Amino acid sequence: MADEHQFIEDGLQRSQIDEFFSDELGRAGYGGMDVAKTPMGTQIVLKAEKPGMVIGKGGKNIRKITTQLEERFDLDDPQIDVQEVDEPDLNARIVADRLANALERGWYFRKAGHTTIDRIMDAGALGAEIVLSGKVSGARSRVEKFNRGYIKHNGEPAEDIVDHGQGVAVMKLGTIGVDVKIIPPGADLPDDFEIHEGASPEEVVPEAVEANESVEELLDEPTDEELEELGADEAAEDADESDEQAVDEEVVEEVLEEETATDEESDADAEADESVEEELDELEEEVEQEAEELMDEMDSDEEGDE
Repeated sequence: MADEHQFIEDGLQRSQIDEFFSDELGRAGYGGMDVAKTPMGTQIVLKAEKPGMVIGKGGKNIRKITTQLEERFDLDDPQIDVQEVDEPDLNARIVADRLANALERGWYFRKAGHTTIDRIMDAGALGAEIVLSGKVSGARSRVEKFNRGYIKHNGEPAEDIVDHGQGVAVMKLGTIGVDVKIIPPGADLPDDFEIHEGASPEEVVPEAVEANESVEELLDEPTDEELEELGADEAAEDADESDEQAVDEEVVEEVLEEETATDEESDADAEADESVEEELDELEEEVEQEAEELMDEMDSDEEGDE
């Protein structure tokens, strides 16, 4: 079986076992369970308001439950451990069942909700929320909420810190869902803070103190010795800059000399080209004169023959 399918099977089995305990141990104040598979079998820890009713006379009831677990859910050697709930008013599952029973007995929903949430806060809870959804009064369904203190609705604290329990009240007009959330006393919330009176900061946050001291050292005014060292460093830097400027000037002069030499060479080349062009022009003129003289002689010879 794939891992995903195994997770689904385990979750389904856990939900079915929890529903079985809720039906069988409702009168004993069932407050939840923890299931853990061990090499010796399946360890189940039951939380109940009345452990005596879960165990039964001479262990009769607990043996019956163990047999039913083996037959219905195919558990290997289930070992059930029953623990008593120290404060039932801080167990969301027990509180939800009590409120559902009160509604079934005819309590008005507002009186039942306020009375229940007041008992939760009197038990020392940091916060609580009760949500009733259904036909609480009349033929139309609606949602009623009762809040006290501080409650978390999402994130890791809502899953790990908040105790969540649900119950169902079966009424004549229909069922009413009861949803209870409780933050127990002493819960370590992520946004809590403490004020240490009379404690030195070095003991509480030594890293912050060291960082603050380093910042103060940077902000302190420099001494005379430090100023002299800074002046000497600045003078050395100025000297280095002057040397660099002298070197740069020499490089610039060399570049300028090279540019002037190349300009002179280009001028001489231009003059030589001009003289060559003049000589060519003179040769062309002489050739043209000789050609004209030859043509004149040829014309004169033709006239003499005639």
